[in-house]
Amino acid sequence: MSTTAVGGKGPRGSTTPPSLRRSSNRTGERIIIVLLQAAAILSVVITIGIVISLVLPALSFFREIGLVEFFTGTRWTPTFADPEYGVLPLIVGTLWTTAIGLLVAVPLGLGAAMFLSEYASTRVRRILKPVLEVLAGIPSVVLGFFALNFIAPSLLRGLLGIEVGTFSVLAAGVVLGVFIIPTIASLSEDAMSAVPDSLRQGSAALGANRMTTTLKVVFPAAISGIIAAIVLGISRAVGETMILAIAAGNQAQIIADPREGAQTMTGYIAQAATGENPPGSLAFNTLFAVGLTLFAITLLINLLSIRLVRRFREVY
Repeated sequence: MSTTAVGGKGPRGSTTPPSLRRSSNRTGERIIIVLLQAAAILSVVITIGIVISLVLPALSFFREIGLVEFFTGTRWTPTFADPEYGVLPLIVGTLWTTAIGLLVAVPLGLGAAMFLSEYASTRVRRILKPVLEVLAGIPSVVLGFFALNFIAPSLLRGLLGIEVGTFSVLAAGVVLGVFIIPTIASLSEDAMSAVPDSLRQGSAALGANRMTTTLKVVFPAAISGIIAAIVLGISRAVGETMILAIAAGNQAQIIADPREGAQTMTGYIAQAATGENPPGSLAFNTLFAVGLTLFAITLLINLLSIRLVRRFREVY
């Protein structure tokens, strides 16, 4: 016997006609679409506003200082009596700290991702992954003092016997690597967990052990997500401020030895944006010139990431 009542009620006693329910659903979908479109447009508008706020003061700077001098000069002394505006020392310092950070973060991050995805039980993964992600919530200023008061004196000088000064690119880079480990580990683990189990089962059926399956089946299948995680880690390392401002030093110089101190682009911005330089002055506009350079570098990294992800992406 049918459960529908004579009066048009459904199984649960609903009296709403199907046409009205469909109309209500369509209205809700339209509202959601409008909200999503507004969020997307707002994101674009904010990005455009950031670019404009950087470009206009930077153009005033480049009217007085040529691009060739800015990008090829080897001395950065904008506040000296005889100022020079070669940004190359800041770029070199940024590259040093980013490279050292990646040397620390990529092996540890990918190792943690492999363990959580392929070896850890569900219970262990449920405990360890949130703990790993908590590391990303530690304020970077705390990590900067950690580099200054523990990594340099106790780990590098005391335990490893590496002669470093109070401020060094090496100590800053090591802690910067610790800072980006959660980003690389969490995103890489998500990419590896998304690989279908059928690939693992097929590899096991052919006699491969778990390590071989992880390295030769799961890892290549998740490579696009892993590349995206590493590139996002690079972007975070390039844009990190407080760790580098505290631990790397504020001496803008081109170095060949990471045990020395150097200044990065973000470190200079943090140091110079203290209100000492009057707005509109050439020294003040150096902040925007360096900021625009940093923005351009980060944009290039992200564009490269998109291209690599599309090239190596696997669809299952």
